[in-house]
Amino acid sequence: MSSSIGTDGIDGGGGDDDDANIKTVQLQNLLKLSTDLATLGQMAMHYSKTCLNKQRRQPRRIAVQTGHEWVMEKLARPKSCYKMFRMYPDVFLSLHGLLVSDYHLESTSEMNSLESLGMFLWMLGGPQSFRQAEDRFVRSTETIHRKFNHVLHCVNSLGGDIIKPRDPTFADVHPKIRDKRFWPHFKGCIGAIDGTHIPVIVPAKETCNYMGRHSYTSQNVLAVCDFDMRFTFVVAGWAGSVHDTRIFHHSILKYAATYPAPPEDMYYLVDSGYPNRVGYLAPYKGTTYHLAEFRSVRRPPSGKFEVFNYLHSSLRNVIERTFGVLKQKWRILRDVPHFKVGSQTMIISACMTLHNFIRDSKLRDKEFDKCDDNENHMPAVSRSTPLLGDVVPTSSDEGNMNDTRDRIASSLFIARQAT
Repeated sequence: MSSSIGTDGIDGGGGDDDDANIKTVQLQNLLKLSTDLATLGQMAMHYSKTCLNKQRRQPRRIAVQTGHEWVMEKLARPKSCYKMFRMYPDVFLSLHGLLVSDYHLESTSEMNSLESLGMFLWMLGGPQSFRQAEDRFVRSTETIHRKFNHVLHCVNSLGGDIIKPRDPTFADVHPKIRDKRFWPHFKGCIGAIDGTHIPVIVPAKETCNYMGRHSYTSQNVLAVCDFDMRFTFVVAGWAGSVHDTRIFHHSILKYAATYPAPPEDMYYLVDSGYPNRVGYLAPYKGTTYHLAEFRSVRRPPSGKFEVFNYLHSSLRNVIERTFGVLKQKWRILRDVPHFKVGSQTMIISACMTLHNFIRDSKLRDKEFDKCDDNENHMPAVSRSTPLLGDVVPTSSDEGNMNDTRDRIASSLFIARQAT
């Protein structure tokens, strides 16, 4: 009996140690199993993300409001229409009708002509990028590009018909010239010529060619305008490093068939960077010229040279105000995107075409109305013409035009003394 008890007592003690070892092994196995399960879970998650989701197509964007609906909504609200398309609804619809009837603006199954024109004007006026247009109109990038280029070509075709003088003979004297300050002294004046720099993005290898004295890459655009603030001749595409006079001399030869050359005894006003030659009346050099300079000295012009320059500048600033309205309205001209040079040139020309169309419509427009109400209103615009002391190329004046300038200066000074 006791032996059995003794044996049982000894066997019971060894059994406790074995149980502890078994529990330890079981815990280790459970821990390993948990780790393996966690690893498998991570692998399953990774597989789901990288493999299964590839087979699932992302849901197509559902437009809350289609591009056509958005354009029509803006056309129904004049103030909103002007903000988005830079013109009031009546001008927009007139432009659309003309482009459709005469310049092949077409609708397609992807986008109708109203939506195409609205998108185009919205991108030029904003400016808005192609990605923004893709998001706003819920169209593919390819469709946005194709429709933009379609409208661009239509508008430039229109430009060929409206960027020109209303009367190529210049038979009628503009009411501005008949103002007592200028009449009859400037009776032969028919408009003004100048260049303006339009910032553009170009490839790195072209930076030096397009870098002008303003320290940014640009196109130097030559323009002629009349006293209604309409462009009558435009040449875009020249690199910003090229001076106005080189562009001018090249353009009047290359585009002689369309350039509105001044008739005999008539002339355009030009700044001191151009020669004083027959058909082009420049100010006296070395004498105060720009209106801002006269304002800064806080005294009226004195002497016949200053009197002439002051009134010459007062007339010639029509070209600066015209550029100002252009850039205020079509803000893509503040930094034309990275297109090919030809496309950038077409965008600039299209903006100038739209400028003329709005002006010719004789309908209300905020920017033009400000200029009509106040002849001294100058829209904010970068300076593009040389001021007193600026470095300009030496130009060759002609005796005949120097005599004309002296005669005008003398008559202005005599008239000033008589009042």
